[in-house]
Amino acid sequence: MPVPGAIKVLVVDDQNSVRQMTRMALEEIGFRHIHEAENGVQAMETAAVQPLDLIISDYNMPEMDGLGLLRAVRGHPVARKVPFIMLTGRGDRELVVKAAQAGVNNYLVKPFTSAILRDKIEQVIGKLS
Repeated sequence: MPVPGAIKVLVVDDQNSVRQMTRMALEEIGFRHIHEAENGVQAMETAAVQPLDLIISDYNMPEMDGLGLLRAVRGHPVARKVPFIMLTGRGDRELVVKAAQAGVNNYLVKPFTSAILRDKIEQVIGKLS
């Protein structure tokens, strides 16, 4: 069983309030190593220098959106196998299909509770201890 406190997570969203809400939910679950980025470009800069175990990214962002980030991560030699959960403010079927084709592991519709977030994470990396 993965231990949340040992898992390195990158939260990517252009809205600070959403990043903070996600961070608080992750901390409530037990995560301690949480990095943040405002967009896909910053996220890739972080992924290039910081080993990650999970990426949780918004879809709609400036500079590089979540789908662009997902494609960049899947094309990166080191980060390509990092589990990726896409956040979206809408249950857009077309987005879900595109993200699935690009290799997303799961998706999460905002707003969400820490229990829902935990469930989505466990679907991707296994039951948390």
